[in-house]
Amino acid sequence: MSIPNDQLKAMNKFHLADPSHLKEFDEWALWLAALLHDPCSIFERDGELLLLENKQLVERLNGLKIEVFSKEHSPPHFHVKSPEVDATFAIDDCRKLTGSASSQAVNKIKYWHGFSKQKLIETWNATRPTNCTVGPYNGT
Repeated sequence: MSIPNDQLKAMNKFHLADPSHLKEFDEWALWLAALLHDPCSIFERDGELLLLENKQLVERLNGLKIEVFSKEHSPPHFHVKSPEVDATFAIDDCRKLTGSASSQAVNKIKYWHGFSKQKLIETWNATRPTNCTVGPYNGT
């Protein structure tokens, strides 16, 4: 099921528009600008060009933005951002790897992780480019 172009524009995800559905020059120009400036990259896999978002929003949780980035380092992890939080956490056990977060925020993140680990794993694995040194999550 494809998302209508108007909704993709409103979501700032016009780079995901199907080019076969672009009708006017202005739409083509917006799509090209989105490819060039939105958080996405083009990768080649087995001779096929693939569009990959550099950041994938996993969820918003009480003002926390939880994201997975496509080109990353070990261990598999996720990023949490808010005005008060800028930290990374391991997908495996939700231990804080880097950054700062209050104990209250860490507790919220750990609680969320308990219900959402599978969603994180699926997002991590879906966003791995061919040349990612970490590769898919094979965890415990």
